Amino acid sequence: MQASIESTGNLERRLTFSLPEDRLQTHISGRLGEIARTARIKGFRPGKIPAKVIEQRFGQQVRSEAVDGLLRETFDAALREHELRIAGTPRIDKGEEGEFSFVATVELIPDFGDVDVSKLTVVRHTADISDADIDQMITNLREQRRSWSPVTRGAQEGDLVALETFSQAGDERLPAEGSEKGSVIVGQGMMFEQIEQGLVGMTKGEEKTLDVEFPADWRVPALAGKRVKVTVKAVDVSAPVLPDVDEDFIKSFGVKGGDEEQFRKDIRANLERELKGALMNRLRREVGEQLIAAYASVEMPPRLVENEARAMLGQQIEQIRRSGRNPGEIPADAHEGFKDAAAKRVLVGLLVGEVARKNDLRLDPKRLNETMRLIASTYEEPEQVIEMYRNDPQLMSGLQNRVMEEQVIDWIAERAQHTEEQLSFQDAIRQ
Repeated sequence: MQASIESTGNLERRLTFSLPEDRLQTHISGRLGEIARTARIKGFRPGKIPAKVIEQRFGQQVRSEAVDGLLRETFDAALREHELRIAGTPRIDKGEEGEFSFVATVELIPDFGDVDVSKLTVVRHTADISDADIDQMITNLREQRRSWSPVTRGAQEGDLVALETFSQAGDERLPAEGSEKGSVIVGQGMMFEQIEQGLVGMTKGEEKTLDVEFPADWRVPALAGKRVKVTVKAVDVSAPVLPDVDEDFIKSFGVKGGDEEQFRKDIRANLERELKGALMNRLRREVGEQLIAAYASVEMPPRLVENEARAMLGQQIEQIRRSGRNPGEIPADAHEGFKDAAAKRVLVGLLVGEVARKNDLRLDPKRLNETMRLIASTYEEPEQVIEMYRNDPQLMSGLQNRVMEEQVIDWIAERAQHTEEQLSFQDAIRQ
């Protein structure tokens, strides 16, 4: 196999190679022969189908599969021959000499030199779960199941206020006629703070006008940067009523028998899972920041960075859509705003890979299974989730990459100069 290589940039190479036609034809003939022995085509006995019929029916598919397989094999051999370690996905196009000639454009992993993680300084956070944290979670669950009871007193923080509002900005009234109707839980930041605080003390049926100064970047252009008179009317005021932590309440969370001790054990297990993920995210961020600071001067593969920037933009657009908002028209160069963050993410990813390669780190099957079972435990049918991962190569590959990254992050943190910092549970999970 002959392959030529051309440098087209600091980290970009162009490989030109061709597939060995004799091996391709041998593979195609052999595969068609296998199909001929087992294929079932109406009008022919099994094993007696003419070669021409097999070629007509399966030839194109077999040829395409053979070309793809041999292309990957030949490309991999070319990389080994030229000792190239590539970053990202290569771009492969047909060459000018025909269908068996190909040109692959690849980006190389930069030379990081000797990655000495002992020079890094990492803060490793720790935290414990207390009975108070479990009590707080139970309170949160009670608040999720709260009901509302009308009150005659003035509204307090935590009360639900049904209201009608309209605004007067100079000569412009919003809405032009009538009022906007809605409801707000006082103190939860559901409305502009100055308006929400104005609801405190209002009783059912009371109306007041507030002088409100909106910021220049306010989401309603007609109000942005203006001093506005906002009239609010409290249609109803209701206080929250929390359910008792009784047998029925506990059973509603899947605890058979409604046992409070088991309920608290289940909550602790859920909090431990949440805490473990939060601490790993903190450690990943700590190690990542140290790697970025130490290797910021190393040039990154430009196409890989651009692809990552486009992926980050796509994630933001998807988040906007999921929140029910319209992202509007996306400029063609919108991904440019993500380039710096994308370059840092690519840098950390490549460095983690280099640390794993140079130190011969291998995926720990035990850790993989523990992580998979941890994920599955959040679902009603854990065994079905585990089976889904085992039967879906793409899902399993993503999980393997995640676990391998966490292993390397732990490995780096253990060998870096590190200190421990104790956090409360609430501070630890606050990202």
